[in-house]
Amino acid sequence: MSKFKPEKLTVNFIPPATALVPIDSRKYTLTHSDLTGDLFLSIGNVYDYQAINYKMRDEVLADWITMNGEYILYTKVYVSNGEYDLNMSRIRYMIFKRELDLALTAMIYGDRRFFTYHPLLLDAPIYVQFLSSFQEFNEIAYYGTPRFYLNKAKSERIAETQV
Repeated sequence: MSKFKPEKLTVNFIPPATALVPIDSRKYTLTHSDLTGDLFLSIGNVYDYQAINYKMRDEVLADWITMNGEYILYTKVYVSNGEYDLNMSRIRYMIFKRELDLALTAMIYGDRRFFTYHPLLLDAPIYVQFLSSFQEFNEIAYYGTPRFYLNKAKSERIAETQV
């Protein structure tokens, strides 16, 4: 698993979204460069479809939704839809599982000002849906809260400065 490095993260706001608003329909698109390890986070009312590599489909998408009157950060990753065989789908699934901690840390850290303005969302649950045509990889899993990922990013930065 890769370690989160804030200097490798670029954040882009898609107007009319800002660092503080909106909550409803706030969407995140996280992509990366395999060559440099750089992470690219777009935040807006729509996903950043131009940033998605449709051949690789290794982006992480998330948005704030309400369920039973509470906010949830609902995240989606694309494993397969028939274009990959079972073995390749398993590999993609395992890579997403391994890298999701980094992806969620980058996403939450990249929008940290938003959480300062909306502190109640720090304890909202994060769910990740793995989308696959193979039933064994098609699941929804709980991945903690934004507070966990902000604390993780903060403790990793503190540890780096002490080295």
